[in-house]
Amino acid sequence: MTEVSFAKSFLAALDGRPIKLSPDHVEDPKTYQARGAYILPKMPKAMSKRSSSSLAPGQERSLAVTVKSLRNPPLDLRLSSQTPNTSVHDVKAFVARETGLPEDKIRILHRKKPVADSKVLKDLVGEEDTSVEFSVMVMGGAAAAAAAAAAAATAATAATAAMKPDPQPEVAAQGLSGADVLETEQFWTDLKGFLSQRIRDDQLATELTDIFQQAWKAKG
Repeated sequence: MTEVSFAKSFLAALDGRPIKLSPDHVEDPKTYQARGAYILPKMPKAMSKRSSSSLAPGQERSLAVTVKSLRNPPLDLRLSSQTPNTSVHDVKAFVARETGLPEDKIRILHRKKPVADSKVLKDLVGEEDTSVEFSVMVMGGAAAAAAAAAAAATAATAATAAMKPDPQPEVAAQGLSGADVLETEQFWTDLKGFLSQRIRDDQLATELTDIFQQAWKAKG
C-alpha cells in the first residue's frame, strides 16, 4: 500500500465517524459532567529545600562529625571541617588515637546500626546536612584493658617521680683557685696520679710531673 492510498483510506475512515464537529464549535461548560477533585499522590521522599548558602564552583561542603558513647569509656569527640569523602575508617582511626583503644576492637554505629569502614560520610547524610553523629561500641573488653593500661602508666609515672631525687642546690666552690692551686703539693700529686692512670707507667708519670713542676717554677 502506497502512502497516498493509505492517507485516502484513513480520511475515509474519519469521514465514517458518526459525530462531527464544526471548526467553530464551542462547548457549553454547563453540559460538562461533574468530576471529583483530583489529589496528587504523596511523594515517597520530601523535596529538599534549596540551601541559602551556595558553594563556590569546585568547592566541597564540610561536615562536623560527633562521636559519642555513654558506656565505658565515655566519649564525646568532635571532628570539624570533614569532607564528604571522609571514610568511616578515618573516624575509627581518630577514635583509636584519642582513646588508646585497639582499632580492630572499635565498631562505629550510625543510628544504632554498624557501619562498614569503606563507607564515606556522603553515603550516610543528606545533601543539605552539615553534621553527622556516630556512636562507638567497644568489643571484647578492650575498654577495661585500656583503662587498666592507663592506670598502670599513671602509677609508673608517679613512682618514677617519687624515686627521682630532689635537685640539690649548687654550692659555690670554696678554697684556693688560680695560680695558688699550683703552689700546693696536692695538685702535683693529683697530676701524677692522673698521668699514671692515663699512660699506665708510674716512672714516666713521675718524670713528666717533675718536668711540669720545674717548668712552672722556672716561669715564676
